[in-house]
Amino acid sequence: MMSLWADFLGNDGRMINKWTHYFPAYERHLSRFRNQAVTMVEIGCGNGGSLQMWKRHLGPHARIVGVDIEPNAKNYEEHQIHVRIGDQSDTAFLQSLVDEFGAPEIVLDDGSHMASHMVSTFNFLYPQIAPTGVYMVEDLHANYSKRFEGGYLQPGTFIELCKTFVDGLNGIGSNKVPRQPNAEITLSMHIYDKIAVFERGRHDPAIALRTGVGATELRRGGPTEASS
Repeated sequence: MMSLWADFLGNDGRMINKWTHYFPAYERHLSRFRNQAVTMVEIGCGNGGSLQMWKRHLGPHARIVGVDIEPNAKNYEEHQIHVRIGDQSDTAFLQSLVDEFGAPEIVLDDGSHMASHMVSTFNFLYPQIAPTGVYMVEDLHANYSKRFEGGYLQPGTFIELCKTFVDGLNGIGSNKVPRQPNAEITLSMHIYDKIAVFERGRHDPAIALRTGVGATELRRGGPTEASS
């Protein structure tokens, strides 16, 4: 089975513009969806090539939904590929996507790169994706640029949301950490150079076990002491 990287290098369709180091992350988090009846939403269609790449990679049962603010992106539609024109910061528009296509298994935000758009789109759409879905945000280096409402330690960027998310995810069950509702539906988060990945999943009650000679304690819930 051809890797996504090989597909990218051999592309003879519409132009694709991607950072090379994104591909291992794509393979790691999206390969389990191959040849499944899944819906992928890509925010930001570019030249249309990535929509075709996801179609090839995910297989004949996948439905690829492209989102763009430019009306010309509608020309990228073909079998398995749907394009809807709208603003990613418009929650009514985002809701219309969910109403039409159902809860997507995959969302990839490669849209405006504006910090406020990244945050508002995530906060609205992430709770509505499939319970075991994946949400990816690309080009996070834009969060450090004033051009995209960013800056180092600038409040309101997606980078700062990710930092807060670490507390929310690790502080589940603790009354010392402010509640982060989206963390409670998140199995894991992964931070790479310029890209963040959130994998949804169920949190079972936390149980800390001890095994071996003298192991008699069983702890449930809340923070636990480090063990060896």
